[in-house]
Amino acid sequence: MNDWYMLTLVGKDRPGIVARVTAALFDGGCNLGEASMMRLGGNFTIMLMVQFQGSAQALAAVISPVAESLALHPHIDHIDAALHQHLEPDVRITVYGADRAGIVAKVTGALAEAGLHILDLTSDVGGSSERPIYVMSIEGHAAEGIEALASALEVATAADGISAQLTPIQTMYG
Repeated sequence: MNDWYMLTLVGKDRPGIVARVTAALFDGGCNLGEASMMRLGGNFTIMLMVQFQGSAQALAAVISPVAESLALHPHIDHIDAALHQHLEPDVRITVYGADRAGIVAKVTGALAEAGLHILDLTSDVGGSSERPIYVMSIEGHAAEGIEALASALEVATAADGISAQLTPIQTMYG
């Protein structure tokens, strides 16, 4: 029986991480599912669904040599795969303003109260060290409708000099 694992790797960003990690997994008999791989600051992080016929310890033995050679810190969890069972995003929200503590908590809290199921969230800090600008992009599913989200965003961003843009996503199949 093949089990599914969530493999997380974190370390200093450098060329070749994805190629070497995925080659080691392929050579070790693994099948890859969904993945998220990105640079965060000067670091690189991988979250990868891995199908493997063996234990978490055996998977760790497959990935450890390449992880050690790249100074990556691995973490493995047994998971239910739930492939092909996706909510499709129907809204995109962009939030930006002067960087300060609490923006993510305040905005996502208001959106959660208004029924948003966050499917993807990315953020970045731009500007300069003297005038940092925080930018957050969210894709999600508006369970209570887009109007509820728009109202929540108005309240969450009104007093803090934060700007937000809400855009419906039209997904067409066929």
